[in-house]
Amino acid sequence: MNRPNCTACNQRLCAVNYIRAGITHYRSRCDYCIKKGRRSKLPEPRWAGTGYKKKPTCDRCGFRAKYAMQLMVYHVDSNLNNSSLRNLKTVCQNCAVEIKKLDLTWTPGDLEPDF
Repeated sequence: MNRPNCTACNQRLCAVNYIRAGITHYRSRCDYCIKKGRRSKLPEPRWAGTGYKKKPTCDRCGFRAKYAMQLMVYHVDSNLNNSSLRNLKTVCQNCAVEIKKLDLTWTPGDLEPDF
């Protein structure tokens, strides 16, 4: 097994964690990033790779968010692998709970691509 790159900086090699039975086990970060307290980078969501941008307002109720974490990207068909622009909507946390509890759905005819 080759020594992997650090998941935080992606430049240096990962630190050795321990060796057992002749097999070397590595940490996820290098010594430098561990000492500096650098965390591993979070993976980019699939919808971001398609070019979809989260809007500042909810598509369902029109709520204008003060913080980005108040809004989330909702997949209309509930398939997280389907990241087509027609399948993605920006909704607030309250609407996300209502949609889930009340089984509210958008019909495919109601969707228009957001560019």
